[in-house]
Amino acid sequence: MKLSREEVEHIAELAKVGLTDEEKTLFQEQLSAILEYAEMLQEIDTTAIPPTATVLPLRNVMRPDEVRPSLPREDVLANAPQSEDGYFRVKAILE
Repeated sequence: MKLSREEVEHIAELAKVGLTDEEKTLFQEQLSAILEYAEMLQEIDTTAIPPTATVLPLRNVMRPDEVRPSLPREDVLANAPQSEDGYFRVKAILE
């Protein structure tokens, strides 16, 4: 499948990326090559392969949620640039 220049420009617009004429030509070739490869993959017979979310046999690898003592507040705030009344002090961010 060969992408047209207009399709490349549309993709660039969707991605909010400005492209030069040279980049449009380059990406037209590269994206077309990717789509051609994807078409080749579509031809592979995968009927005997079950749908797979992951190939690893891992299930719920999170540690147990156990109550443990936390670090002392003084240790936590030791490297803070600013603290006040036992809390991190940060500049207000208002837009």
